[in-house]
Amino acid sequence: MVVVLKPNPDKEKLDSLVSWLKSKNISIHAVTGESKVILGLIGDTSTLDIGMLHALDIVEDVKRVKEPYKNANRQFHPEDTVIKVANTQIGGGTLTLMAGPCSVETEDQIVGIAKAVKAAGATILRGGSFKPRTSPYSFQGLGAEGLELLKIARRETGLPIITEIMEISQLPLFDDVDVIQVGTRNMQNFNLLKELGKQKKPVMIKRGMSATYEELLMSAEYVMSEGNENVILCERGIRTFETYTRNTLDLAAIPVLKKLTHFPIIIDPSHATGKSALVSDLAIAAVAAGADGVMVEVHNDPPKAWCDGAQSIRPETFTELARKALALHEFMKTL
Repeated sequence: MVVVLKPNPDKEKLDSLVSWLKSKNISIHAVTGESKVILGLIGDTSTLDIGMLHALDIVEDVKRVKEPYKNANRQFHPEDTVIKVANTQIGGGTLTLMAGPCSVETEDQIVGIAKAVKAAGATILRGGSFKPRTSPYSFQGLGAEGLELLKIARRETGLPIITEIMEISQLPLFDDVDVIQVGTRNMQNFNLLKELGKQKKPVMIKRGMSATYEELLMSAEYVMSEGNENVILCERGIRTFETYTRNTLDLAAIPVLKKLTHFPIIIDPSHATGKSALVSDLAIAAVAAGADGVMVEVHNDPPKAWCDGAQSIRPETFTELARKALALHEFMKTL
């Protein structure tokens, strides 16, 4: 249930309302906007009399929320969430470019790529240290060593880093990571999501390859239910009957999720297509559709990449992509 208060509500009456709601075992999530205060009520609200709440002179409107995701619901939080990451942000009218290799390989590789993507306009460095692979015989990532190499690249460039976590036991290794990524295979690893909710570091959740919008938002709800409101959603392609591309990029996810939730939306065209020649065009399409950012795999020598070279673009290609994406983003603001 959502209770919208009138501007500048009487403090004594508001305190009385909050106290009464808590006595009914209702948790309250207050959101203060530019002109209104909204109380998101979480718990068994079926016994609450909407008419009685409407009658209070500090209340402007009352609505029942039908969807199972409460904290993630835009009705609870009408204004877009902006995620602060080091010296940059995700959401709030900015276009975030996350770029870097699928897998961290060597210090020279990750530092060189980090310098190149920063020069092109990237504001966050991506790189895999722990790699979930379909085959147990494929390269699984450098693990903790890869995290240390990412930190070296951060020191060299100032770019904050985002990298994927695989399991709860790895959490201590991520203390000095700026954004924790939850991959598509872990989107419904609910125990991991709850643990990530107990810390305040930003968490980016990638949509499962067969997940619905509601299932993605319920995964975000798991994180928020433990107190962490720094959530980012990523559309990385879903599995369909089409075999030409690795997955099918669902660009409709951008306007749909923008309507349903307040979280920033990132698009990953690299995993969506699996083909480097398609990455730039779909990244531009995502910007035109209103995405808050794109995550792109960039490698200095894709044919020799230890992981997913076929979907990685070269630094010079990323430079051109970034130029177009940033220019289009500025143009979209004028429409």
